[in-house]
Amino acid sequence: MLTSRWNLLSLRLQWLRHCSTTQVGKQKEARLDVHDPLQTIALKEQCILVDENDKAIGAASKADCHRVDPQTNDVRLHRAFSVFLFNTKGEMLVQRRSVHKITFPDTYTNACCSHPLHEISQEREEDQALGIRLAAQRRLNYELGIPKDEIQPKDFHYLTRIHYADKGDGIWGEHEIDYILFLQKDVTVRPNSNEVSEVRYLKRDEIDDAVAKFHAPLTPWFSLILRHRLKQWWDNLHRLSQFEDLNKIQRF
Repeated sequence: MLTSRWNLLSLRLQWLRHCSTTQVGKQKEARLDVHDPLQTIALKEQCILVDENDKAIGAASKADCHRVDPQTNDVRLHRAFSVFLFNTKGEMLVQRRSVHKITFPDTYTNACCSHPLHEISQEREEDQALGIRLAAQRRLNYELGIPKDEIQPKDFHYLTRIHYADKGDGIWGEHEIDYILFLQKDVTVRPNSNEVSEVRYLKRDEIDDAVAKFHAPLTPWFSLILRHRLKQWWDNLHRLSQFEDLNKIQRF
C-alpha cells in the first residue's frame, strides 16, 4: 500500500515538473495554469526586495521573486526567513514539502521557510527583526497549524542572516537574505496538507542517518545550513546568544 502511494506521488511530481515549463527555443518559460490553485494564488503575494546589504528597495510578487530570468539566469534578491523548531527534548522538527508546492516540491526542509510580506505593514518593521518574527508566527500557523497563541514573536531567537542563491529547476529558484530563527517549545502541530505532506522530529545524534534515508532531496537552504552551521547551533540550544551574529550577513 505504501509502495503504491509512493509510486503515485512520484508520478504526479514528475508530471508537475514536466508541465511547469514550455520550450521557447532553448529557453524555458514558467506556466501557472498547470499548478495547484492555492499555490498559484500565493504567488501574487508581495515579497520585500532587498540589496546585498539587506536594505529594502521595493516589492515584487512571489512569482517574480522566484522566477529564473531566461535572459540573465538570475533570480531577484528578496527577504526571507527559516525557522528551526525544537521540542523541549531537543528534537528538531523537519517537514516534507507537498507535491503541490511550485518551488522545490516534495523536498525535506526545516520547520518553516517563507517571507515577510510587503503588503502587511507590520512585517516591514525591521527593529529587532519584528516583521520577520510576525511573519514566522503567521506562517507556522498556516503551514503547520500551530496556534498563534502558542508562539509569540518574542519566543524566536534570531541568530543571523544568510545570503544564498539556487537556480532550482531552471524555471523556479531562490535568491534570498534568509533570517535564521530558532524556537524551542512544545507546540500543537496540525499540518496543512496543501503545504506539508509529512512532519517528524529528529534527534541530534540521528540527523545524518535520517537524512541519508530520506526518500526525497533536501531544499538547498536546509542543506546549506545543515552543512555549515546547524549542528553547532543544535548542540548549544541553551546558550544560543553566544552564536548571534546580527550585523554580518553570512555568505557561503
